[in-house]
Amino acid sequence: MTRHVILRALAKLLIPCIMLFALYVQFHGDYGPGGGFQAGVIFAAAIILYALIFGLDEARRAFPPRAMELCVAAGVLLYGGTGVASMVLGANFLDYGALAHDPVHGQHYGILLVELGVGITVTAVMVTLFFLFAGRRRVE
Repeated sequence: MTRHVILRALAKLLIPCIMLFALYVQFHGDYGPGGGFQAGVIFAAAIILYALIFGLDEARRAFPPRAMELCVAAGVLLYGGTGVASMVLGANFLDYGALAHDPVHGQHYGILLVELGVGITVTAVMVTLFFLFAGRRRVE
């Protein structure tokens, strides 16, 4: 891969800002627009930008495909586990009110956990798909 000094410098400035914005979208999602899906897409965009600028092999070293697969499972498990936890506490599946002493606090905790699970899953799936498609060799 050829060295593009300006692109690399810009990417080093932009990628942390993109990830910080993704965190804002993730944790502001229960108060306004945003949430896990949008934050997951933004996180994945930062990782894909990293791969485009620094190379696919470097991106795979920084974000191993096996770790991405584990994140897919962990995100789904967090989402489903939140629903199962509310059932164990005597409420319906994903009835967050049972997750705390006060139903309002329980709703807040439940939304945060579910949105975090969605964000982790969406990020990992998008990065995994990018790695799979970008790693293919063109057959002529």
